Amino acid sequence: MRLLVTLTLALAALEAGTPPANFTETTIVNGLSSPTAMAFAPDGRIFILEQAGALRIFKNGVLLATPALSLSVDSSGERGLLGIAFDPDFTTNQFIYRYYTLTSTPRRNRVSRFTMSGDLAGGEVVLLELDNLTLATNHNGGALHSSIDGKLHIAVGDNATASNAQTSTNLHGKTLRMNRDGSIPTDNPFFTTATGKNRLIWTLGLRNPFTFAVQKTTGRILINDVGQNNWEEINDGIAGANFGWPATEGNFTQSSFPTFSRPTYTYNHANQFNGRFSCAITGADFYNPPNQSFLSSYTGLYFFADFSGGWIATLNPDTGQTLPFLTGGSSIVDIHVHPDGSLYYLQRGGGNVRRVAFTRPQAPTISSQPQNQTVPVGLNATFTVSASGSDLSYQWQRGTVNIPGATGASYTRNNVSNGDSGATFRVIVTNPTGSATSNAATLTVTANQPPVPSITAPATFIGGQTILFSGSATDPESGTLSNSAFTWRVDYHTGAAIRPFVQQFSNAGGGSWLVPQITPYLLTDVFLESI
Repeated sequence: MRLLVTLTLALAALEAGTPPANFTETTIVNGLSSPTAMAFAPDGRIFILEQAGALRIFKNGVLLATPALSLSVDSSGERGLLGIAFDPDFTTNQFIYRYYTLTSTPRRNRVSRFTMSGDLAGGEVVLLELDNLTLATNHNGGALHSSIDGKLHIAVGDNATASNAQTSTNLHGKTLRMNRDGSIPTDNPFFTTATGKNRLIWTLGLRNPFTFAVQKTTGRILINDVGQNNWEEINDGIAGANFGWPATEGNFTQSSFPTFSRPTYTYNHANQFNGRFSCAITGADFYNPPNQSFLSSYTGLYFFADFSGGWIATLNPDTGQTLPFLTGGSSIVDIHVHPDGSLYYLQRGGGNVRRVAFTRPQAPTISSQPQNQTVPVGLNATFTVSASGSDLSYQWQRGTVNIPGATGASYTRNNVSNGDSGATFRVIVTNPTGSATSNAATLTVTANQPPVPSITAPATFIGGQTILFSGSATDPESGTLSNSAFTWRVDYHTGAAIRPFVQQFSNAGGGSWLVPQITPYLLTDVFLESI
């Protein structure tokens, strides 16, 4: 399924996505007309492109009514105003870069620099005229980003002519690298082998790289390439890489195509995160904000979306692990991580920008502390804690040293010895927000041995018989125990069910009960038990 088809359909009404637990989602901007991309200005404004040519600004909680600039563009199919990037020195020079489709004949895409004056843009400086387009209106690419070395990277689609992607004689089906003044960096990978503006080529073998992202901490570039029949790709944007289109789509055996770079990650159109057919990878950003508000487990993850599937997922680019993040969106086209650590995504369906923020759960609090225990040698001692909070985990310690495997709300020290006497035990309760450490409880081990009980009667019995039962007990320290030491009860077992038969009583050396003559006739495991 081509992005052309999905972009030109009548889109659904506003849909709110569903993020994970402890995340909240709010609408930031409404009322956009066919938005294609967005970017955060260093001063906090959000710049949003509309396909028909308008640059909209969201400022101080309001979408400004007057566009910063309205370009005359060809917005048929996937053409139009498609890409925006801020100059790394925007604070001082006020430069922005845009990628758009001209209305002149022959049609072509252009990259230009504009200068902001307040909330208005002007002073166009043309930096790059891309190759002429065919009649096909799809596969234009359009994303722009500055790399950490200050160069401008540009994503260009194959213009629906697959063979473009494998030639160095045009710029279609490539990503490009350009100096900010429009000149060509001399360290580009094909600077000495290509000619003219084709020396801008950074990577090739792409179908429609609609979005990509630059990791601000490492400079790594990941490119989302929209597939054709079965596969969507995320590719590592390494200088000179050839990703194989149209000879390959999705993963492949390296030995079969030794000169091509395999994708970092692929997903099948029928194998996605929320049960919806997914065939157009869009949206891209790494989670490395200056102020991280998500859990540390999100650091360095790559967020990507699927336009038709309406979901956002995360990729660990080092391990290849992916996890669903948001479902139920509507035609997501762009993703950006805000400097405050929240995630913004742009929905073409509904024409809005939505913000996903993390609400940290309450740190654990301990409501019931472990209690000191005095236990005879050879028996077990159990320490228990009660704590409140979500996503709790436990780690018990002897003194200040972790006890392997002691990760529950209680900890039992089995078969205590004299060497355990005086030891202290505590637990650290943790959740994603913080931790709480319990008071230390002391274990005292006594030399006193437990008594040894013995039931002396009866041995066997039959139904209707009155049973006399008795017992005795001796204690290693106290000798024979008196009747006051005894507690008795009789349980009635019928299959797996156990119920009291003679209620518990104390201060007696024995007693009696009448054996019932009627028992559940379908059961064979029926008996009475003196305890």
